[in-house]
Amino acid sequence: MTKSGKNHIQTEGLKAPVIRIGAVQWIKSNLFNGVFNSILTLVTLFFLYKIIPPFARWAFIDSLWFSSAEQCRAGAGACWSIIPANIRFIIFGFYPHELHWRPFVAMIMLVGLLFYSKNRDHWSQSLGYIWIAGLLTMGILMRGGLFGLTPVESDQWGGLPLTLMLSFFGMFAAYPLGVLLALGRRSKMPAVKTICILYIELIRGVPLISLLFMSAVLFPLFFPEGLTVNKIIRAQAAIIMFTAAYIAEVVRGGLQAITRGQYEAAESLGLNYVQKMRLIILPQALKIVIPPTVGILISAFKDTSLVVIIALYDVLKTTRSVLANPSWMGFSPEAYLFVALIYFVCCFSMSNYSRRLEKELHT
Repeated sequence: MTKSGKNHIQTEGLKAPVIRIGAVQWIKSNLFNGVFNSILTLVTLFFLYKIIPPFARWAFIDSLWFSSAEQCRAGAGACWSIIPANIRFIIFGFYPHELHWRPFVAMIMLVGLLFYSKNRDHWSQSLGYIWIAGLLTMGILMRGGLFGLTPVESDQWGGLPLTLMLSFFGMFAAYPLGVLLALGRRSKMPAVKTICILYIELIRGVPLISLLFMSAVLFPLFFPEGLTVNKIIRAQAAIIMFTAAYIAEVVRGGLQAITRGQYEAAESLGLNYVQKMRLIILPQALKIVIPPTVGILISAFKDTSLVVIIALYDVLKTTRSVLANPSWMGFSPEAYLFVALIYFVCCFSMSNYSRRLEKELHT
């Protein structure tokens, strides 16, 4: 046995020593390891000292939580009382006050279905039927008119249920449409490829606001006389069209990242185009583009706030309406911080789930 072999046997099974660094040593090596880093650390600490204590005093110490608007004006801290005093209108908008339990139950059902569906072990055909039944139930709860429920016109829908509906159905419909557009752009059929390219480039070349204006003003001009389409449906169609164009480009990048060998291997197995894409190519491509896809979906969720320009009362519009009340004027920071918290929780949940899904699918 050689000398190196003996050394290998002697060292086999030994673990590398774990080096523990104390807090002082970590601070010295990471925050004060040079003149520039030391200056930057001191400047940052100075700004944090100037910002955090006053904010904490305003937001928590001197704040009022359950008081009248007059008491808030006399105080020196944040007036969080604007939230509990107007929470129903902020969340549900002009939906009839005595029927608020219906959109509340619908939102709980939607969140519950999303929470249940995030587990990949539950992905089966039965899950699709559960979603269909759940969506029908939510639609009946919101609309009414069946099973003794009082009808509520969609013009009265607003607040958080409207935001969730526009964003969820927009994502749900835009994703498969975006995949089809990406496949069509890479198609060898000139007509299909040209149509997909024109659609993608045209939609990506205009802002979402213009599509929303078209859905509210121009689309009705092309409908037959006497036919009217709900404003919410028209806004939903604009959001779907806009989001699908961006998803198509992201998916196209994923398709281009797949090596030619994967295509040839699928063809050698005798798979046709549909089988090749469904079983071999798309699963790999869609896994690659999970991070940018989720980024687009998060942007789509936040972009639903733009429906205020066509007089739809989403959660941002209802908050602005509360601030238009003379009693609560001047407390916009508290109201907008509350709305920002709602958006942050939803966006962070999507981002966190995407990281988990990406880790589970990593091979």
